[in-house]
Amino acid sequence: MKDDKRLKRKVRNSYIVSTVSITLVLFLLGSVGYLMVAAMKVADTLQQSVSVSVELGNDLSDEQRQAIEKQLAGDEIVATISFVGKQEKLDDQEFRKMFGSTFEEVLEENPLRDSYELTLTAASADKEQLDAFIASVERLDGVEGVSYPAMMVERLHTTVGKIRLVLLLFGGALLLVSLILLNNTIRLAIFSKRYLINTMKLVGATKWFIMRPFLGNSITQGILSGLAASVLFAVAVFGLNEAVPELSSLAEIGKIAMIIGAMILGGVIISGLFTLVALNKFVNMKSNKIYLY
Repeated sequence: MKDDKRLKRKVRNSYIVSTVSITLVLFLLGSVGYLMVAAMKVADTLQQSVSVSVELGNDLSDEQRQAIEKQLAGDEIVATISFVGKQEKLDDQEFRKMFGSTFEEVLEENPLRDSYELTLTAASADKEQLDAFIASVERLDGVEGVSYPAMMVERLHTTVGKIRLVLLLFGGALLLVSLILLNNTIRLAIFSKRYLINTMKLVGATKWFIMRPFLGNSITQGILSGLAASVLFAVAVFGLNEAVPELSSLAEIGKIAMIIGAMILGGVIISGLFTLVALNKFVNMKSNKIYLY
């Protein structure tokens, strides 16, 4: 009787430990996934901050200016476009601070030009595509010049590319380590039930009959772990947004829902798959070998 109680207690404890382990690993993976998504969004925002100034020739008609605007806006690399008149530039106090005297004291007329100020999409990271776009804009009738911080753009895209690579490598390494730890945890949980599995084999139970309740419990365990990890994740995201309001713009509901769904689905798949592999080993093991483990 005592042995039976002790065995039941060990089985229950191993189930609880494996459930908690799966929950914590899913929470960790979900949190890292959220941070990676946020970092990728920041990277995209940085890449979309590239600005290009398209200076127009003087005395252009409204039709010519609108034709240029239509061609610029129609390119997929352009995120936003706005027209800035030369008088508006002249009235810009920040621009005037760059000079010790006003234009009116030196020149008889405003030397500045009307321009279109563009911001580009993340597609500008492709240097060939960016260069082709700049060249095509320079060839437009009525465009006097195109200026953009070429060196800064190149360094920005290079830095963002390195950040993405580091994040992907870090996330991949963490996923691999987490899966190895979970595999060992679930194997130990099945290991604690090896005598029960062997007893069922000795009384003539089929392989599927033995595996079915274990797989059912593993799926239930995966769902419970995924739900618990989702609750922890939601609380962590909410607390983080409350503590740092600036991060609220990164907490997109759709992406958070996808991460939570992935944690629940991942819990079911991980628990079920690793349980199946471990069970298959002990079910196929000969009875005289089971005492060697």
